[in-house]
Amino acid sequence: MAQAAASPAPEELEKPRIAICTDDPQVLPETRQYLAADFETYLLESWNQLNPLLEQQPLDAVLLDIDMMGEPGRNGVHALQELRASYQDLVLVALTRSQARSLRLKAGQAGADQYFVAPVDFQELHDALRQALEERAQEVASRQLREELAAKYSFGELVGGSEPMKLVFQAIARVADSNTTVIIRGESGTGKELVARAIAGNGPRADKPFISVNCAALPPNLIESELFGHERGAFTDAREARAGHIEMAHTGTLFLDEIATLDLSLQSKFLRVLEDRAVQRLGGRTARKIDFRLISATNQDLEEMVRAGRFREDLYYRIQVVPIFLPPLRERTEDIPLLVDHFLRIYCAANNLPLKRVDPEVLEVLEEDSWPGNVRELENLVQRLVLLVDGPTIKLRHLPQRMLYSSTTTQESLLVPEQGIDFDREMTRIEAAYVQAALRRTGGRKTAAAALLHINAQKMKYLCRKHNIKNV
Repeated sequence: MAQAAASPAPEELEKPRIAICTDDPQVLPETRQYLAADFETYLLESWNQLNPLLEQQPLDAVLLDIDMMGEPGRNGVHALQELRASYQDLVLVALTRSQARSLRLKAGQAGADQYFVAPVDFQELHDALRQALEERAQEVASRQLREELAAKYSFGELVGGSEPMKLVFQAIARVADSNTTVIIRGESGTGKELVARAIAGNGPRADKPFISVNCAALPPNLIESELFGHERGAFTDAREARAGHIEMAHTGTLFLDEIATLDLSLQSKFLRVLEDRAVQRLGGRTARKIDFRLISATNQDLEEMVRAGRFREDLYYRIQVVPIFLPPLRERTEDIPLLVDHFLRIYCAANNLPLKRVDPEVLEVLEEDSWPGNVRELENLVQRLVLLVDGPTIKLRHLPQRMLYSSTTTQESLLVPEQGIDFDREMTRIEAAYVQAALRRTGGRKTAAAALLHINAQKMKYLCRKHNIKNV
């Protein structure tokens, strides 16, 4: 049965609540001496007592003796994993008598915030616990703020608080209630389909079909049948009649992504559909009236294609009624922290993993990148990091080498490590290295070495004396 190591007075109810799960009888007196004054403590003798306690009241931290987890099919590391998966904000401290370094690594990967090897210095444990609780409180507050920002700076599945995205959100809001034809312009990976879904989802056709067609992904020999449908026997493999995507969008929204990839003959046929609001299946004799809203998208320069004769001018004016320009990620880098947090939540939840955190330096590197693949590239990166990074925190070393090589933040970290440097000593070392390198390059000839370093011969002699360089 759980026993409180100390009975909190009414004024102490705001103390952090911690549970210590161990079968070591020596822990109780140490707990009373070092922890009871600052924490509301509960001493548990088995793992089975922990979950009922957690269900009764929220805890701030659990100190788990991972040596006592001897039940078949469960060990201390698995217990840590279970706790971390169920209680994201709980501070977890692993206690053990094992000196194995691999166990420390596994405990950290399982979600332990702190790790102590017996005999435990309870004063050190007290201080580490206070610090961990303070840091976790800051993380929770920061996460809550990010959640508020995400709710404030989102539109449907689109996320962004930058000025360019605010303009996009305003445009979506203006056109959503109408039946106006919209074209979304932007680079590949910027989220054009998300804009189309936001328009459809906030308009009068929200509960009607949303038919999305990637024109670039359909094989040339199938695209006409996919768009317009066909009757039985219209071609060799047409064993039964089938409605096309245009027909399936009846009463709803048709989204044609990469519309610029349609060849001229299909452009002509689709223009007739827009003019007549009717579609005739391949092999059919009559046209069917279709009521749909058209939203299209492209990453191509349609104006140049019209001038080059690769896109019909009359179709261009039909689809270019209200253009919405979606900015590339490099022009909205202030949205990257919001997007990273958004994707972390999606993919950690999808893989039943506790929510991972990102080091501030990692965000700095991400904000410096050019992102040729835009938001899609960022999403893929976050998904990969969620799956491949062991432990709760994504650090600089986990990023792709391409990003690290081109990052100013990384270069600064290499030049000035966390512990700092002795600047004068470092400059002296570099000066001596340049002198020695120049002398080696010139075979020890000081005059030639001086010319190589763009200094006079007198200064070269002085530097050799200063750094005691005699032979190279």
